[in-house]
Amino acid sequence: MVTKAPVDKRRRLKQRLITLGVYLLILVGLAWFFESQATTTIIFVRHAEKERSGDDPALTSAGQARARELSRIMQFVDVDRAVDEIFSTPLRRTRQTVQPLAETLDKPIHSYAADDVVGVLETILTEHKGKISLVAAHSNTIRPMIEELGGSKLLPDIAENEYDNIYVVVIPWFGKVKTLRFTYGERYIPAP
Repeated sequence: MVTKAPVDKRRRLKQRLITLGVYLLILVGLAWFFESQATTTIIFVRHAEKERSGDDPALTSAGQARARELSRIMQFVDVDRAVDEIFSTPLRRTRQTVQPLAETLDKPIHSYAADDVVGVLETILTEHKGKISLVAAHSNTIRPMIEELGGSKLLPDIAENEYDNIYVVVIPWFGKVKTLRFTYGERYIPAP
């Protein structure tokens, strides 16, 4: 008399191992998917105080102090890491605003054209997804950039001599885009 018990046990064990393998593959696939859909954070700052003369003015001494303060706070912007990427228009005032941070973090400054709002945002969202990017911009480009990302449409106008705003746009892989606003350095006080 031949028994089938050992064959049945092996077959059941094989089926269980295959099922377990499929579940593990699904779990690894889901983990990869969720990791690849990470939250992207973009921080916008206007260039610091600039000289009042010339086509491409440099920063004033107050602007240089503000740039150093920006570097001080941005190098510890996240608990476990600093800013991952730095973007600036090619103008001296924006580059000089982020230069101290770039030197501190030993990171390059990626240049973008001030009138190419969509292009720089597409670059950040595709090539730097899930990272923290700092964008040095101008008073007339910050609002359109934030709105293009789906951020707040209620941003106040930036006054001509207002340089202390930091806008943080958090873009989750799923859910609503958040816009946060902070100030740094010497405080802007509007004229009465």
